Amino acid sequence: SYMAHIALLLSSPTLSTLLCVWALCQAHSDTELPPGTPIIQLRLAGDKRKHYEGRVEVYYNGEWGTVCDDDFSIHAANILCRELGYVEAVSWSPSSKYGKGEGRIWLDNVHCSGQERTLAQCKSNGFGVSDCKHSEDVGVVCNQRRIPGFKFISSFTNSVESLNVQVEEVRIRAISSQRKRVPITEGYLEVKDRGKWRQICNEEWTEMNNRVICGMYGFPGEKGYNTKVYKLLAKRRKKNYWDFGVNCTGNEASLHGCKLGRKVELKGNTTCEKGMPVVVSCVPGRAFAPSHAQGFSKAYRVEQPLVRLRGGANIGDGRVEVLKNGEWGTVCDDNWNLKAASVVCRELGFGSAKEALAGGRLGQGMGPVHMNEVECSGFEKSLTECYFNRDALGCSHEEDAAVRCNVPAMGFQNKLRLSGGRNPFEGRVEVLVEKNDSLVWGTVCSDSWGTMEATVVCRQLGLGFASNAFQETWYWPGDVRADDVVMSGVRCSGTEMTLAQCLHHGKHLHCPRGGGRFAAGVSCSESAPDLVLNAQVVEHTTYLEDRPMYILQCANEEHCLSSSAATATPSSYRRLMRFSSQIHNNGQSDFRPRAAHNSWVWHDCHRHYHSMEVFTHYDLLSLNGTKVAEGHKASFCLEDTQCEEGIEKRYECANFGQQGITVSCWDTYRHDIDCQWIDVTDVVPGDFIFQVVINPNYEVAESDYTNNIMKCRCRYDGHRIWTYNCHIGERLDDNSGDYWLQQY
Repeated sequence: SYMAHIALLLSSPTLSTLLCVWALCQAHSDTELPPGTPIIQLRLAGDKRKHYEGRVEVYYNGEWGTVCDDDFSIHAANILCRELGYVEAVSWSPSSKYGKGEGRIWLDNVHCSGQERTLAQCKSNGFGVSDCKHSEDVGVVCNQRRIPGFKFISSFTNSVESLNVQVEEVRIRAISSQRKRVPITEGYLEVKDRGKWRQICNEEWTEMNNRVICGMYGFPGEKGYNTKVYKLLAKRRKKNYWDFGVNCTGNEASLHGCKLGRKVELKGNTTCEKGMPVVVSCVPGRAFAPSHAQGFSKAYRVEQPLVRLRGGANIGDGRVEVLKNGEWGTVCDDNWNLKAASVVCRELGFGSAKEALAGGRLGQGMGPVHMNEVECSGFEKSLTECYFNRDALGCSHEEDAAVRCNVPAMGFQNKLRLSGGRNPFEGRVEVLVEKNDSLVWGTVCSDSWGTMEATVVCRQLGLGFASNAFQETWYWPGDVRADDVVMSGVRCSGTEMTLAQCLHHGKHLHCPRGGGRFAAGVSCSESAPDLVLNAQVVEHTTYLEDRPMYILQCANEEHCLSSSAATATPSSYRRLMRFSSQIHNNGQSDFRPRAAHNSWVWHDCHRHYHSMEVFTHYDLLSLNGTKVAEGHKASFCLEDTQCEEGIEKRYECANFGQQGITVSCWDTYRHDIDCQWIDVTDVVPGDFIFQVVINPNYEVAESDYTNNIMKCRCRYDGHRIWTYNCHIGERLDDNSGDYWLQQY
């Protein structure tokens, strides 16, 4: 019973037992559980990738154990998450998704109505009565929002320090002289508990705690601060200390993952007598620092980065890729966890990882899988320093690992908005600028407005990828007070974090068409396609063919031959460098032509429609980059030639059908069709670079344009042609990125 349990605790009155008696009394008075309700404590454990998910573990009768998945339901998951201080459950998972637990299986055949105050009130076989194995351990994912005013209650003597920190919010409160700095990197650490902001006593505060706080706010490192200033301020201010200390290992993704420290004795003004409120000072990554000199330089390998993120919609998101032997490859998700993900995030100048994503969630890469079964301590400077299994084989790109990193609060979203759209993901682009000493909203000139500019807008607003860029927005009536153009001449590379970082006109605006109905607009999407050419197919299918001019008339009409063909006689021959191209969609949504079905262009000679007039560019370049021959391919037929196992084809060109490339499918242009070549008739023998660029005009938005280019070395002796070393994207020296693999 409740009173018997207290009597047992008081029989050995240590500090921890007294604390637990206090917490137990609090639990009894606050929750008023029916007499006889078993007293339990819960935690989320196992191979989890977020702090608000994990294997369900129950502390009962002095021992931690698990819960079987038999008859478990979302009602039980909701009870459990609320008991842990989260507003609700998102989902639950059977079959030990978060790894097999140890010890007893405390609960089996759990039935909850959804009205219970604790999991212990739900019907079950009884504590310890189970026919399950640990392969049936249940896991849950909670909504990461916490219950406002939720009060942490300790139930047992397995010590307060074993329980996670559970507070509503955490903040770094800057002192007045630093409040205008962006981002805020230094200030008093405060937690919101029972609706009030409270400070933490620094008597037992550690560097590991600082590391966790800086990481959760998007900063890769921490540093010292001027203690005299803060001591002086602390003496002047009335303090309201939190009841507990904090004990972090340094690897937690946020304060919520840390354990509670010692109970703090609140004595009014004499609380924390030997210390002061905790102050945290963080070092921002280079991209977020006021100047590069102040950035976290150790987090960057500017000359030769070995790790990068690709395919993410937002800043700090992406598929993890590493460099080996001059070739970028991916990381397999076996054993992928928050520790390894945080190493990646900090290495790239972000904070700790919010999520460690598996299963190719942010798109599938190409090329080799360089690392598998990665194990990090969490304190490595680079992912390449972590242990991994060099002999593990069998990983496919369906298992590519990815991360979502904590990034600093820069306020980017407050300086831009979409207006007039049917939903929050579309509208006229309006920018906040300073004009005559006041801030006003205005539009962006749509001259030269395109996909790259739209990509930056969507990223800045945290709305994912660009879906379309619009040069007319009359159908989206925005705020008439914001009709005036305040930004023109915008040119983005697509990698910028904000529209203001793109090239644009300064004070001297130039926009002949004006704003209003001709203002720039965008639509954004949470997913996007990602086209990648199979470089090996190109390399293995390249050959020369001499073809008479009289059977190349259609190709000549479509400008697939070099300019000298215009004066060539019908009986003369053209020398063509032929090859096949296999274009994969590795993204998260289908690749569809931008032009509507009814606006496709009919080409009478070849008797087919072009859904994109320029789908690929083919170029032969000299070794110094000068173009010596070229070709191009219109997308007369974008279709699913073949798909991965289990994926159905959706697009077929026959009978004026819908065109596109489905996710996990590919479109093959065979070497023997018209225009699938470069006309090399006028090229003199030598060494060249053969280059193919997909979607060169960025007509269709993609999640990653860096993999749209393929380059090969090429040798032509006047009779034969060889292609070799074909690769996607820019290639570094063949020996780069190899040294870190030699240590194992």
